[in-house]
Amino acid sequence: MIHKKKNIVYVAALLYVLVTGHSFLFTKIALEGGGPIDILAHRFVAAFLGLVIAMAFGWVTVSFKKNEVLRILPLAIFYPLSFFGFQTVGLMYATSAEAGIITAAAPIFTLVFASIFLKEKSTALQSGSIIVSVIGVVYVGVMKGATLDTNNILGIVLLALSALSLAGYNVLARSLTKSFTNIELTAVMITISFLTYNLIAVIYHISHGTIAAYVAPLKSGSYLLSIIYLGVLSSLMTSILSNYMLSKLPASRAGTFLNLVTVVTILAGVFILKEEIHTYHLIGVVLIVSGVIGANYFKPKKSDEVVNRG
Repeated sequence: MIHKKKNIVYVAALLYVLVTGHSFLFTKIALEGGGPIDILAHRFVAAFLGLVIAMAFGWVTVSFKKNEVLRILPLAIFYPLSFFGFQTVGLMYATSAEAGIITAAAPIFTLVFASIFLKEKSTALQSGSIIVSVIGVVYVGVMKGATLDTNNILGIVLLALSALSLAGYNVLARSLTKSFTNIELTAVMITISFLTYNLIAVIYHISHGTIAAYVAPLKSGSYLLSIIYLGVLSSLMTSILSNYMLSKLPASRAGTFLNLVTVVTILAGVFILKEEIHTYHLIGVVLIVSGVIGANYFKPKKSDEVVNRG
């Protein structure tokens, strides 16, 4: 039974990686019809509606007191609010390749934060494996021509804050999953993001006299499809999966799966966009995958995995 539960965690991790890895394709499609602010607002409308529908049909249940929302609020501020906010604005001043390199540092930040705030222990081989997976991501980015251009310093700083926000979420969620279920955490995260991003979008359009532009992109079928994917799958579903992973695995180990997104992105580019695959892609994939496997294999003898409320 224990092994079965562990397998479920890794299945959840792989689903998280697969969905997140394909989100870049749908983001590109969405950007053809709308701006970053509208995409953020619309994706969380879709995520919120997905949550409401799931609750209405009894697929998920949320049962906590209203005053407990305040305990979860900081989690929502870290992710999705700060993570997507810093990332979206940062991409206005830096390239997506630079974003990939900087975001790859999130597992290292998570390892440091988890050791400080959660007192999580890690072996030298485990820490080394995490660094290897990060090197794999950075290597692919550099070989594709990405450099951390100092002219894009504002974008780099914002993207670094985005990576720190993700690390903060990993650590805080790990702690909160001992008191709340995955669905309860996700419900607050999605609701806060829905309200905040749509308020920002509406205020922006009203101040610029372009309120009609808020709904205009939704008339496009391809845009609407991409928003449904980004909202229901890449926001709602991944939040549930991520919270579940963090309820079962130490934050430092769960955080390493993020780097597998680069592997999925490479494979999606090859098989869906018919992009060429090069030797550096294969080297990067080997480094990333071996690093993630090592981080989860070379764990301390006494695992501190826990079982949360649900």
